[in-house]
Amino acid sequence: MSLSWTGRCPGCGEWNTLVEARRRDSQAGPRRGSERSPAGPSPRPVPLRDVEAPAAGRLLTGIGELDRVLGGGIVPGSLVLLGGPPGIGKSTLTGMAVGNLGAAGRRVLYVSGEESAAQVRLRAERLGEPALAVPALVETSVAAVLATLEAEHPEACVIDSIQTLHSDGMTGTPGSVGQVREAAAAIMEVAKPLGIAVILVGHVTKDGTVAGPRVLEHLVDCVLLFEGERERSFRTLRALKNRFGATSEVGVFEMRSGGLVEVADPSARFVGEASDAAGSCVLCAMEGSRPLLVEVQALVAPTEIVPPRRVATGIDRNRLAMVIAVLARHGGPSLASADVFANLAGGVRVDEPGADLAVALALASAHRGEPLGATGKPLACFGEVGLTGELRFVPHPERRVAEALKFGLGPVLAPRAGERVEGLAPVPTLADALRRCRAGSRLRRAA
Repeated sequence: MSLSWTGRCPGCGEWNTLVEARRRDSQAGPRRGSERSPAGPSPRPVPLRDVEAPAAGRLLTGIGELDRVLGGGIVPGSLVLLGGPPGIGKSTLTGMAVGNLGAAGRRVLYVSGEESAAQVRLRAERLGEPALAVPALVETSVAAVLATLEAEHPEACVIDSIQTLHSDGMTGTPGSVGQVREAAAAIMEVAKPLGIAVILVGHVTKDGTVAGPRVLEHLVDCVLLFEGERERSFRTLRALKNRFGATSEVGVFEMRSGGLVEVADPSARFVGEASDAAGSCVLCAMEGSRPLLVEVQALVAPTEIVPPRRVATGIDRNRLAMVIAVLARHGGPSLASADVFANLAGGVRVDEPGADLAVALALASAHRGEPLGATGKPLACFGEVGLTGELRFVPHPERRVAEALKFGLGPVLAPRAGERVEGLAPVPTLADALRRCRAGSRLRRAA
């Protein structure tokens, strides 16, 4: 607590974390959800075995990819934060979800603080009749939204967006740290006792922070990040936090004129355009419980610029720099005087270490100007590359290989698995993988 403005908190050392708040009158009654008066009886703890847990079923949104990322649907009384850059499709996704819930007989409500009712209707017309039947409220006052929630008592509510709401009891403009925290806390205090599932839509800052200041991620039950490039049609939905399910699930959507369409088999979309060209190979990745095939493309071009450029799209740039260093040290080409570009086709992003081998082989192929393998099809591979040049085990090799074999991509280069996997070609080191690819290229030229 500080009686004056301070840029840096003397306690934690962070900048711009102090929030201005009005001092409440001691004669005024306690606010909603506040602590009991010291004069009243103290609360008694209850053993968890004696706590009644109502067996309330989840709310199915009718969007399979969204329900799977949520862990099987929306939990009644939970708060879900959906973040993403502007124009990515957050309002479209939430509009489709509440439209399907309303068509299934659920009581729903759509609160818009950014658009007028006419603008919300224009978007709903693209989504179909279920979205047009959703009751909408255009309001930015937290008190008005809370009154509507208590009066209508919907089963699911979308607030688009939390950064447009303002509380009269807090100073600052809408979207500030204090306003965002106060609005979300007030909504939680009303929604949880009534069993209302609330989806809070939030924006991201330039560095990708969810919902502006990261004050909501600890408050809500689930944090979803909707990402993708607006120039591309594919969108991915990731769970960054989920108290009721796994945090590694990913949903894939495609933006069309009628809204978002689920991509049930994203591997078929990404691999269908993969080519057997120099600098290209197929990564067998795992996104949550789903195997995913993605084309990795690399371009190596001589340059006189010092230092040379290292551009990574869809993978971690620091991981790319590590793979380049390991290549130069353990049998691969030295790219110290070349610009390097690495890209995951389709606009997807993969953060797992199992992408190292695919990136390394694509760079080596691009440097030599020769395609990988001898079958005339893209080479499929996966594996983590260690600093000493060894290939390390990654989880679920059997599921990765099975997905590649389904599309006729085999054998799959990968580190040795704990048990024998049909269709897997084990290679212990990066140097062995490079030698195997060079041998395949020679066989292809001889044929």
